[in-house]
Amino acid sequence: MNFGRLQLASLKNQVTPEEWKARVDLAACYRLIAHYGMSDMAANHITIRVPGEEGAFLTNPYGMMYEEMTASCFLKINHDGEVLFKPDFGDLNYGFNKPGYILHSAVHKARPEVDCVIHTHTPAGMAISSLKCGLLPINQTSMRFLKISYHDYMGVVLDLAEQEVLVKDLGTAEAMILRNHGLLTVGRSVGEAFNWMHRLETSCRAQLAAMACNTPLQEVSPEILQETYMNYQPQTRRPYGLMEWPALLRMVERMDPTFKE
Repeated sequence: MNFGRLQLASLKNQVTPEEWKARVDLAACYRLIAHYGMSDMAANHITIRVPGEEGAFLTNPYGMMYEEMTASCFLKINHDGEVLFKPDFGDLNYGFNKPGYILHSAVHKARPEVDCVIHTHTPAGMAISSLKCGLLPINQTSMRFLKISYHDYMGVVLDLAEQEVLVKDLGTAEAMILRNHGLLTVGRSVGEAFNWMHRLETSCRAQLAAMACNTPLQEVSPEILQETYMNYQPQTRRPYGLMEWPALLRMVERMDPTFKE
């Protein structure tokens, strides 16, 4: 075995063109999360609904690094945790992570309009999730998250009973802070979910930098906060990720085109 790169047989001719495109987008998203410093070695997950297969979604093999994900490496599972398809990983025999399945399947099942779910454990995200104040609308980017959802910590996500509470807390939001845990975003496309996560992570980093200056924070009036928040809503702008996703795909291809294999 070449330990520099995991060799997997291509699935391109074994799945529908729609599923293959979803796989390529998902692999690119994993590479981008790693590129922007939001990965946690083999932990955390990005999942995507399988086009044309109700109740099925793709998830990462637990044990592979984000930077080495490819279109052919993902497992296909359903909302009940049954493996519908698993690539041949040889002696490594990767499976899926149970807490990741519980969290992501809950969202996919409750929000049929959502195609992609991203969850991270970044230092900035974990820090903001540990602050009683949560995310503060102290700059233009963070004002987009004026009405972000929160989910209180209930321990490692191993109990299916948490799913009901989690989806209730998420509601119809595109972003949620899992208190004492990390960040979660969803989108009607991979590009949209990534856009939400990139901006949420940026907001967390900016808040920590501002708070570290040990000087009073500049407040913005409630009227301006609400106006700015509304300017970010779907009825006032194009869908998030629509414009930049093709450019991000080109960037990933310049970095390492193996994500498409």
